Amino acid sequence: MTVTEPSTAAPSPSRPAAGRVVSVHASGDHGFSKPSVDRIVLLEGVGVEGDAHAGVTVQHRSRVAADPSQPNLRQVHLIHGELLDQLRAAGHDVAPGGLGENVTTRGIDLLGLPVGARLTVGDAVVTVTGLRNPCQQINDFQPGLLKRLVRRGDDGEVERLAGVMGIVSRGGTVRPGDAIDVALPPPPHLPLTRV
Repeated sequence: MTVTEPSTAAPSPSRPAAGRVVSVHASGDHGFSKPSVDRIVLLEGVGVEGDAHAGVTVQHRSRVAADPSQPNLRQVHLIHGELLDQLRAAGHDVAPGGLGENVTTRGIDLLGLPVGARLTVGDAVVTVTGLRNPCQQINDFQPGLLKRLVRRGDDGEVERLAGVMGIVSRGGTVRPGDAIDVALPPPPHLPLTRV
């Protein structure tokens, strides 16, 4: 993975992209999966235009019920396409958008990024806030899938594999095939936790 220290410079041939967008997804409904679309528009501080989870404050139903004034740290959901490959190899038929992500990527270790990593995706910037916390809805989607997305590592710690969440730091349009450039925040780098 190619990463750079924080910069305001646009990606260029001297700063190669770390990965690519495989597909993009949005839905105005609070369903589980999101259909593929030809592009999404990210709105600064809000999320994906027209998506049910867009908003300055939390939009996920369980979080709204707990405290609707919480800031929305889950404006954009990204999943690495390599995870979908692993799930298919294990017998689960999960297509891009099937797990409710807005952006399916390839070539980026999303789970290895630190809090505050900035992803330039198309002409937008998403700042990574944390890990998606998979819930029972995943087993409702496909029985047995949850244990593939939440497990215990060799050190006994819980590993959450269902992608990362972020906020829109600069609005713009994102399309399949767009390059993704990663800029790390200043050290110390904090590991991602669930948001």
